[in-house]
Amino acid sequence: METLRRMVVVVGVVGVLVALALALIIDAVFAQAVAAEGATVEAQADQPQKTPAKELTPENARYYMAIVLGAALAAGFGCLGGGYAVARVGAAALGAASERPELLVRSLPFVALAEGIAVLGVLIALLLVLGLPG
Repeated sequence: METLRRMVVVVGVVGVLVALALALIIDAVFAQAVAAEGATVEAQADQPQKTPAKELTPENARYYMAIVLGAALAAGFGCLGGGYAVARVGAAALGAASERPELLVRSLPFVALAEGIAVLGVLIALLLVLGLPG
């Protein structure tokens, strides 16, 4: 069971690191696009924009990169926490069921609640990403 816990933690950490690497790659690509076009960000004193436009431009690329990074972290940490919780609760449920088999059915909702943490993290990530343009 200790190996399963280690594996869940390692997979979760690797997922978060991959998400961070992808976000940095996206940032580097947009930085190169901005440098190639020679675009500059001009401040508008008379009408400040609180939210960026609904199209992806070099000016608001960092805003969208932050949303993608937040979605990746929400999904990564949600799955990491959910996997750890399922490993702990599942081990306890099977231990209790080995001594008293009638407790297996009573312990299944707790395993489902632990899995709900991962589902919630993925749903939050989907809500963040679906708000992006195009």
